Amino acid sequence: MDPELEAFIPLFPPADLDDPASARRYLAGLAAAGPAPDTSDLTIEDRTVPPDVPVRIYRPRQARGAIVWLHGGGFCMGDLDTEHPWASRLALGSGALVVSVGYRLAPEHPFPAGLDDAYAAVTWAAGHVAEFGVDPARLAVGGHSAGAGLAAAVALRARDQRGPAIAFQLLNQPELDDRQDTWSARAFTGTPWMNRSKLAATWRHYLGGQTASAYAAVARAGDLSDLPPAYVATAEFDPLRDEGIGYALRLLQAGVSVELHQWPGTFHGSQAILSADVSQRQIAEFAAALRRALARD
Repeated sequence: MDPELEAFIPLFPPADLDDPASARRYLAGLAAAGPAPDTSDLTIEDRTVPPDVPVRIYRPRQARGAIVWLHGGGFCMGDLDTEHPWASRLALGSGALVVSVGYRLAPEHPFPAGLDDAYAAVTWAAGHVAEFGVDPARLAVGGHSAGAGLAAAVALRARDQRGPAIAFQLLNQPELDDRQDTWSARAFTGTPWMNRSKLAATWRHYLGGQTASAYAAVARAGDLSDLPPAYVATAEFDPLRDEGIGYALRLLQAGVSVELHQWPGTFHGSQAILSADVSQRQIAEFAAALRRALARD
């Protein structure tokens, strides 16, 4: 493990995902304790989009593209406030308009509630980003962890239902497969922040006893052709690592353009340790990938 990251591991007390309310409070505390980015170069606005989905819009000067951004948290944690630092950094680093989505959380709202909210936000964005001076043809979708899984599901659903045109998908450490049968999912039982048992709890909450479909767990999709180009980032010591790599390879085999970045020495969510050099490189590269994608003619 990267030594700069390893030094922080003892400071991460275990979060019990069997108690989502407690886990949400813990995540909110972590987010509030972190350094706030300078947002003086952004215009930030809260809205509610149809049917009743809260979003927070981050508008840089002269934004050339837009991304609908979906926070992480195992489908059961996180909100617009906990994601504020990351949505801000993404807008500042990429120059893109960021529409951060406060989708409904499991277990109170199991699948497909979160996906429906994410899809509604993308549908709204496709019809309204022009109001912010952004070309609707430069609309991306992305997220971290469970949010990346939702982003991939939105892209799949938009293809199948001939929905909004999505130009790019930005997937950081995506949660894609409820089966947990990859090597990393089976082997990483004691890794920091996310491990096999916590991952299983997220799927229990999200599925609520349902059998997973391809829209719930995108790794189950049989046909990945005609999906948007993708950037996929994975962390070495993450139970989600191999499903992210496997999904990127399957996209490539289906004819989809993919950039895959496997970050050595990292663990799930370790980019939150901002003092580490590898975290700074991850954050910068993630924003740069979006900037490159949305700058294409």
